[in-house]
Amino acid sequence: MSSSPLIPASVSADPIALYVHWPFCVSKCPYCDFNSHVRDQVDADSWRDALLTDLRHEADLTGGRPLSSIFFGGGTPSLMPPAIVAALIEAATVYWQPVSDLEITLEANPSSVEAARFADLAAAGVNRVSLGLQALEDEALHFLGRAHDVREGLTALDVAQSVFARVNFDLIYARPGQSESDWQSELARGLSFGTDHLSLYQLTIEPGTRFATLVAQGKLVPADGDHAATLYEQTQEMTMAAGIPAYEISNHARPGQESRHNLTYWRYGDYAGIGPGAHGRRLGMATLRHKKPENWMNAIQRNGHGLQGEEALASQDRAREALLMGLRLGEGVDLERIAALSGLPVADLIDAKAVERLSGHGLVAKAGQALRIEPAGMLLLDAILPEIVAV
Repeated sequence: MSSSPLIPASVSADPIALYVHWPFCVSKCPYCDFNSHVRDQVDADSWRDALLTDLRHEADLTGGRPLSSIFFGGGTPSLMPPAIVAALIEAATVYWQPVSDLEITLEANPSSVEAARFADLAAAGVNRVSLGLQALEDEALHFLGRAHDVREGLTALDVAQSVFARVNFDLIYARPGQSESDWQSELARGLSFGTDHLSLYQLTIEPGTRFATLVAQGKLVPADGDHAATLYEQTQEMTMAAGIPAYEISNHARPGQESRHNLTYWRYGDYAGIGPGAHGRRLGMATLRHKKPENWMNAIQRNGHGLQGEEALASQDRAREALLMGLRLGEGVDLERIAALSGLPVADLIDAKAVERLSGHGLVAKAGQALRIEPAGMLLLDAILPEIVAV
């Protein structure tokens, strides 16, 4: 492995994170754009070399900085050949300077096929897994379009907890017909498994999805806003009592077990994104890789990287992104830091009158240059943000 590339002295010494997007699935997947690209079609050697080339391009621009986390997403990244995972981790820890407690996360579906590979992935260097359980009822899993059932999912969770030091799993609530007692029982069961991190999302109906079509056809009635709010409050109470409070609107962790990689996004830190369709943020630039695997691979061979484009973000865009991401966090944002990042005055970042008005209702809190959304305001986050963000 070659030594770290030289970088200009002006390049920030702040930590950087690495996101690796693996686009391939084991089979047709309701959430994936690359359904025709199944695992059996992967030339492992070619993909390893291409990903390492893409990685080197980002390292040439940011190498030498502290590396805080690596995240393997996709697709079905738990079906990546462990040798590719190991090669990328090795290269990243040469190009950048890994922190002593480097977090290396991999997303996984809770299938028996993937669980059988957990030990090999841990041996490759992965030390945290995020498991897409999504529900603890078979009927709900079928509704959500998942291929696994509860038994298979919990078996995968057992394997993950025996192999990885840190495990997260997600659940989706506010599903049609789900009562308060239903969610209380399901969440209590989820909390009983003893993981230190939970991602708990309300079901949202996104335009263009199967759920949106069912709603339009009258075949699906989503939870009404008041009921969803009640379930959200119930979620906060139960997780707080279990010692896993919310640190972000949908993420809960024991102190010290927060997702360091996702904190990079929410705190508006730099991250290098490689692989088909990967986004990145580095040195004030927004980067985007080619989405289709064949186009990305062709770009690698042609240009030495998979970039489709990179764009210098305007001051207003950087400030807006930092505010919209950071105000999802319980800790909120430091307005002086965002002003320094964007080059805009603090006074231009927020609507001071709106902040004062909403503070009077217990929805927003501002102390000096620290701004955060109060727990009661998190229920109304989508409505509050357009009111207080002025850029």
